[in-house]
Amino acid sequence: MAHILIADDDELIAEMASDILIDAGHACGWVTNGEDALTLMEKRRPDILLLDQDMPGISGVSLLRRLRGSEKFYDLPVIMFTAMSGEADEDRAMYAGAQDYIRKPFSPLILTGRIERALIKRGGPHLDLKTRVARDAGFLETIVQPQRRWV
Repeated sequence: MAHILIADDDELIAEMASDILIDAGHACGWVTNGEDALTLMEKRRPDILLLDQDMPGISGVSLLRRLRGSEKFYDLPVIMFTAMSGEADEDRAMYAGAQDYIRKPFSPLILTGRIERALIKRGGPHLDLKTRVARDAGFLETIVQPQRRWV
């Protein structure tokens, strides 16, 4: 089960996608703008963000760029979710750091399949940016989890 956040200004689409993902066994919620998405993500990091590309206020691509520059969300799997159909829109989303792109209207099978694929591709647990850079640079051979002490 993954915790999925949907940010889409079309409430009908967001609710429908949420229902499909809940039926597939995931915990899912939705918001209608990028500002609310950021507020919720600060409180609880989702496993995946399903992000509408064209929203009022902070656009999906702007929010995605902000996330990729963040120490906390640099590695958050993001799937762009949009009614835009141009190849340039897809390229812009992927260039900004999206892992995948789903066009509306969508089928439940496509949505759940792309979510499962993103979960598989994300790899291990989230590491803070400093630890990740140190590990990738070879300064840390393994990540040692703190042991719990029972008092």
